[in-house]
Amino acid sequence: MDNPILKQIGTVFIPVSNIEKARDWYCDILGLKTDGEIQFGHLYVIHMEGTGIVLDSKIYLEDRIFKTPVFHFNTKNIEEAFHFMKIKGVNLITEIEHNHYFNFKDPDGNILMICEC
Repeated sequence: MDNPILKQIGTVFIPVSNIEKARDWYCDILGLKTDGEIQFGHLYVIHMEGTGIVLDSKIYLEDRIFKTPVFHFNTKNIEEAFHFMKIKGVNLITEIEHNHYFNFKDPDGNILMICEC
């Protein structure tokens, strides 16, 4: 039997406390319009180029936030990305490390990463 599991990640679920505020924050830093619909009162799908993101307020508990990055956003220029996030007032928790990546927190404390590809 051939393996039916694709070597792809469809989406990443991020626990958030307030779906509307999380939608607005993520769409702002990604330069997206907030024109999508909040589904079932607790889900917001962010369509990306590749693996997507689902913000989910139903799974949120303080002990379920990401304490280490489980994925990273790509950038072609890490210095520009760092400066952009700094101007946006994002909680940057590292400087640019090894000229390649930095970590930051979303408003709920999830630790995320931006990495130069």
